[in-house]
Parts: sequence; structure tokens; C-alpha cells
Amino acid sequence: MTAPQPTEPNQASSELEHHIRCDLAACYRLVALYGWDDLVFTHISARIPGPDHQFLINPYGMLFEEITASSLVKVDLDGKSIGVSAYPVNPAGFTIHSAIHEVREDAGCVMHLHTPDGTAVATSKEGLLPLNQTAQLVLPDLVYHDYEGVALDHAERPRLQHDLGERNTMLLRNHGTLTVGRTCAEAFVRMYFLERACTMQVRTRILGGVEEDYPTDPRVIDKNAKLTSSGQLGKLSDHLIWPALLRKLDRLGADFRT
Repeated sequence: MTAPQPTEPNQASSELEHHIRCDLAACYRLVALYGWDDLVFTHISARIPGPDHQFLINPYGMLFEEITASSLVKVDLDGKSIGVSAYPVNPAGFTIHSAIHEVREDAGCVMHLHTPDGTAVATSKEGLLPLNQTAQLVLPDLVYHDYEGVALDHAERPRLQHDLGERNTMLLRNHGTLTVGRTCAEAFVRMYFLERACTMQVRTRILGGVEEDYPTDPRVIDKNAKLTSSGQLGKLSDHLIWPALLRKLDRLGADFRT
């Protein structure tokens, strides 16, 4: 049995919106493929360029592996749906994503996940440490936001905005992970590095504990931090990594573009 679809598929209002819908649907499929999904929970959004601050988000009730370009729901900053959908929008998802899209014009895509390893590191007092190369590339752009319960209260939005600031990677304490990108490609690649760094740290702790961490020369950590601020991530994401990931989805016969 297939998931209910809109009575009329949500048609993109422009070629640019269609492209964003396809990339966002691909993002959902990739999250499912990598095992980062959490039933119908967590969410990824993509901003529609323009003065209205409208954005696309998942229909609440569809698995990530089911989401297509036309099933994505367009909403405004007041939470009003634009178009037709058989599903509502996750209210916690709206709180988090509307907060960021409201103040960050550069937030083309926002990803939020509840993975076991990402949440484990977000829940530990030490947070993410520079134990390995991947973590050292993530840390210069990383901030934290304290847990306030399930994100249903819109009063939390100013604090989330303040804690994120101009950074693009966040650990939501006792909750999960979050990344921001100019594009879906950039947000996904940031999330890939963040999640991988968290998994590496969890495995390091399992193997040896705190006492067995092998130290990195602080000069090397500083050297890697400069790579993060060089602006190379966007180029790598858009022109090398994302096209390869789309080819992967196409080989699997994904219908995400429909």
C-alpha cells in the first residue's frame, strides 16, 4: 500500500523551485539510505528564494524513503500551507525551521536529525572533541543549543536564532544534530561530516575511554580549522559530492523527482 498523495501534485511555480524540490526530495531519500531517519520524525527544509520567506518541508506522516518533489509541503513563516497535501506539517519541525529561515537569508537548506551517535554526543557533557581529522574540520563551525523540550513553543525561536548566529552546524543538547547550507548539497555534506565525527567519537570511547585518546598537535588542529573557513566546502558539495550522490539515487531507481 502506497502512502496517500496530494489530490493534485504540488506543482513548482518556477524552474528554480522545481530544482529545489528535486534536491530536497533527494536529501530525504539519502537520509533514509544512510539510516539517519527516525520513522516520520525529524525534518529537512529548503527555502524558496524571494521576499516571502516560504520554505518546503516534509509532509508529516510520510517516511523519508517515500518523499517526492511534488509531495513536499510549501509553508510561509506563519505556518500556513500553500498548495494541497494529504498531510500536515510537523509542528516541532515548523518551529525549528521557521526560526532559521526567518533570520538567515543564506539558509537555503536546514537539516535536523535524531541519530543515535549524533544525539549521544549532543547529550554528553564534553560535546564534540577534536579527536580526529573529521571532527577538526567540523568544530570551527559548531555551536550548541540547550534543550527546552519538544520544540512546540514558538518562544524558543529567538534563543535558537541567537545560539546559531552565523554558524552552520549545531548540536541540540539532549536532542540531536542540525546543519545549515546555502544549498541542499551543502547542508547534507555538513551533516555527513558532523554525523561521521560523532560516530568516530562514540567508537573511540567504546574502544578506550577518555584516558586512551591519542592527542593531536594543537598546531595541526589550527591548520585544519583554516580549511573549514576557506569556503571550499560549497564547491566540493555542489560540484563533486552532490552529483555523485544523485547518480547513486538514480542507480537505485529512486522516483524522488516526481
